[in-house]
Amino acid sequence: MLKFREASYMNVHNLRRIYDNCPPHFEKVKFNLYVHEKEISDWLHENTEGRFWIGPIVEELNGRNDINYQVGFEMPSEASYFALMLEQFNPSQQW
Repeated sequence: MLKFREASYMNVHNLRRIYDNCPPHFEKVKFNLYVHEKEISDWLHENTEGRFWIGPIVEELNGRNDINYQVGFEMPSEASYFALMLEQFNPSQQW
């Protein structure tokens, strides 16, 4: 984790973020994006260790398309941690 100034092989070679499609075995967390995607990506790089995927998803709801964001994690424990901390860096209401 970059938070503790530890460089890992995947960080050095830019292998942590998967840019193609989210692998089916990843644990997924869906949310509404209220900040820039880069803030989420930076938080993931600083606070997690495993591989992840982040991107928009389109869902059809009552005949209309709805766009949300989704993050997929290779390590299920990191998905839980992200879901618990999400409101801290992606607040739904700006005061």
